Amino acid sequence: MKRVVVDASALAALIFNEPEGETIAGRLEGATVFAPALLKFEVANTAWRKARRHPEDAVKIMMALAVAFGEDSDIIWRDVQETDVVLLAHMTHTTAYDASYLWLAGSLGADLVTLDAQLAQANQA
Repeated sequence: MKRVVVDASALAALIFNEPEGETIAGRLEGATVFAPALLKFEVANTAWRKARRHPEDAVKIMMALAVAFGEDSDIIWRDVQETDVVLLAHMTHTTAYDASYLWLAGSLGADLVTLDAQLAQANQA
């Protein structure tokens, strides 16, 4: 079974029907999806920004967020090792947030699904 770690950029594209969402759906199809708890807060912040920019869509945005993290969510939540994340962030010149996804993918031997070019490049290094 394919294992993936999904980051906020990728999941937000899927949840909020952004153009890249279909590509992300394809990459997640049939996979076991893992994420650090940080993902919830990053995607919630994305929802907040979207609702501020488009108040007419606020209800739709909040409903999409509720569905994504509701009881039927298939995401498996994992804790990260904070000291390892800080060291990895330093080594990869990323934020600790991004390093959390890198660390989790590395610890699980999983692919990282992201739309963040800098994070994808750090993952290839």
